[in-house]
Amino acid sequence: MTEELLERLDRPEVLIAPQEDVFPPAPPDGLETVLYDQDERHARADLRRQIAGMELALARLFGSAFPRNGIDFSVPGMGGPRMLSVDELERVRDSLAARVQEVRADLHDYAVVEEANRELIEAMAAEPASHKWVRVNNEDIGEPGCKNWHAKPKWGVLGMLLGWWQVKISSGCPLAEGLRPPES
Repeated sequence: MTEELLERLDRPEVLIAPQEDVFPPAPPDGLETVLYDQDERHARADLRRQIAGMELALARLFGSAFPRNGIDFSVPGMGGPRMLSVDELERVRDSLAARVQEVRADLHDYAVVEEANRELIEAMAAEPASHKWVRVNNEDIGEPGCKNWHAKPKWGVLGMLLGWWQVKISSGCPLAEGLRPPES
């Protein structure tokens, strides 16, 4: 059955259209007709679609960076509710594109540092004596929680004098403490 489908040559081959430009062509100078208004309407719709796509990309970047703090995902508004002109829509689109690139660069920088810290943890576990007193927190590798890895002597001063070093992994966050209930 599949061989018959592959050998059928009476069907025309489907051609894939070449990539079209994202931006519509500009109308000629001096064209003040209904056609120009129609082109502006299509340009607005196209710009709104591009803006929606970039907002979606920014939202996905926000979701992928969840436990991290300090990354600014805000998008400035254009000053109140109103219908934006094509120029203003282009400015919003351009600022969103720049914002998406900045956030991607920030996330890349975070990822490089976090990977270096993971490699440091592996090196500490392999050879604790060469990483004396080094501490790496969960936050340093991009994970939530209070766990940390700490290279320290095995038996205090004696271990320090004899060169017995170990990597101690903390058990996590301390128990929550709050106000005690009143004694009756």
